[in-house]
Amino acid sequence: MSEQKTNELVRKIFEAYLENKNLRKTPERFAILEEIYSRNDHFDVETLYIHMKNQKYRVSRATVYNTLELLVSCDLVTKHQFGKNMAQFEKSYGYRQHDHVICIECGKVVEFCDPRIHQIQTMVGDLLKFDVKHHSLNLYGFCSDCSMARKVSESAATVEKIKQN
Repeated sequence: MSEQKTNELVRKIFEAYLENKNLRKTPERFAILEEIYSRNDHFDVETLYIHMKNQKYRVSRATVYNTLELLVSCDLVTKHQFGKNMAQFEKSYGYRQHDHVICIECGKVVEFCDPRIHQIQTMVGDLLKFDVKHHSLNLYGFCSDCSMARKVSESAATVEKIKQN
């Protein structure tokens, strides 16, 4: 599906959701939706807010927070809590199922997709007679940059310890 078609569809879904909940359909809410669906990354509220302010959108931080919660409620945005880091978000409509590797040092998030995970999901669902709709898999470790920095730091500490003896 083209990006334009996806944007039109998510806008219609969001309009219907707002109507159903008797909520106002404001230009700011739709600007936030458009901004999210123009991205291809994970983001936190502050990053989205600052980006929109830099683009000269007239939105408040509270509007960004509230609109994100509405978009999560209608399944157009997914909210993640990766470890101790602040919540991160990503668009979810028409977005392929994927999993995450998260660096416990710097918080870097990398997406990956492995068809074997989908096969396991299907097999477990069949085995347990469970209609699995989606899953979440997050793997935590050190990215290559942080891993290298840790090794350098450990080497320096070892050298310092040898000098002291």
